[in-house]
Amino acid sequence: MKRNLHLLMIDPQNDFCDLPDNYRPLDPVSGKPLAPALPVPGAHQDMLRLASLINRGRAGLTAMSITLDSHHRFDIAHPTFWLAADGEAVKPFTEISGADVRAQKYQPRHPAGLPVALNYLDRLEAAGRYKLMVWPVHCEIGSWGHNVHPDVRAAYGHWEEASLGIVAKLAKGSNPWTEHYSAVMAEVPDADDPDTQFNHKFVRGLAEADQIYIAGEAGSHCVKATVEHIADYFEQEYGAASLAKLVLLTDCISPVTGFDAQYQAFLAAMQARGVQLMQSADVLPELLANASRPLAAEPA
Repeated sequence: MKRNLHLLMIDPQNDFCDLPDNYRPLDPVSGKPLAPALPVPGAHQDMLRLASLINRGRAGLTAMSITLDSHHRFDIAHPTFWLAADGEAVKPFTEISGADVRAQKYQPRHPAGLPVALNYLDRLEAAGRYKLMVWPVHCEIGSWGHNVHPDVRAAYGHWEEASLGIVAKLAKGSNPWTEHYSAVMAEVPDADDPDTQFNHKFVRGLAEADQIYIAGEAGSHCVKATVEHIADYFEQEYGAASLAKLVLLTDCISPVTGFDAQYQAFLAAMQARGVQLMQSADVLPELLANASRPLAAEPA
């Protein structure tokens, strides 16, 4: 009988991919080639391997989901939100703490944002997972950078046509007052915004699969945060053995520059908990085998 094999693709978007020149069309406004805002070294090759896996093994995949980092230009983690003490814009890759803001090293551009930002920073730091990082404006809703890597998009489009199915698409990150690395919960959930709270429905749906293959960008941030949340929920609700359902496709994931240590620590921690680490070539035989299995048990 066909197994339920689910592919989860986390943020496989242009802005995160180190795309070669022939993947960068001209911006009709500026006349210059479009450029990824936050390219992850190795991500383009990751996406080519992921697209190849989908194309070659698509008949064995029973479900697919894709998460989309989806931001506004004005966002607490973008330079558009902050000013430095000298009145200049805060540069990307600046880390900001609550103490920095109280010392007026950095301030929100809009004075009314100060109490909200301080409350956020205090709650974020108390959680102990991340400190606020100012990133370049990226994955802006409606932009080329928000789009899915073209090879991956073409591959899952072929799957949709062949299976008469739909790739589930989950947007995250549109609340400008909280970071949203994880696809299933913001770093600091907003009680008034259900989209920032834990996505029980989606994670419970994942749990119905026999195997969940996970790929995407970046391994040090959005993949890491998403998988940690899913693994915690699985372990709490279904027991530690359920974590073996999760398979990280390590040749379809890369970390942000400078965060390789965090990525490697994440892989080691997940493997110690029972999550499987595999490469796409190791997964393909299972997809091909699943493609030949019947949808339901045949009558005796």
